Amino acid sequence: MMPEPPMILSPEDMLEIESSIVTTEGMGARIRQIFGGNRLRDNPAFGVHDIAWEVEASVDALDVFTSRWTIEILATLYIAGDRRFNELRKLLVGISSRTLSDKLRKCTENGLIDRIVVDGPPVRVTYRLTEHGLRAGRLLGPLVAYMKLQKGSVQ
Repeated sequence: MMPEPPMILSPEDMLEIESSIVTTEGMGARIRQIFGGNRLRDNPAFGVHDIAWEVEASVDALDVFTSRWTIEILATLYIAGDRRFNELRKLLVGISSRTLSDKLRKCTENGLIDRIVVDGPPVRVTYRLTEHGLRAGRLLGPLVAYMKLQKGSVQ
């Protein structure tokens, strides 16, 4: 499902996005090459890292993003900036207060979000991405752009 209507970009912006995606693909291939090269070394100093280790590492790395609502919360904070609980709830159509609370707690435990409490009255709680959360958002940016292009959401 693509958002209506598609975003129309200038040819220059499209070229820049496509170039960034190609650059990211090259970096991803190089990282895979480094991991694969170290996996193949027969040296105890490098430890035992086989294909199963790589697959498990990949799953672990992406696990935080696969649960329902987590990516939506992170994307909202990445795009909209710091938000209070009720502001997030209004932006995330369909999420219950309990689910939002649970997901924010989990994201905080994973080091992706900071919960900032300002003493009141009233007490004010704001949620913001940590540096780790911001980096994850920037790293996911090329993937998001690629998927938007593939689905026709950007022309």
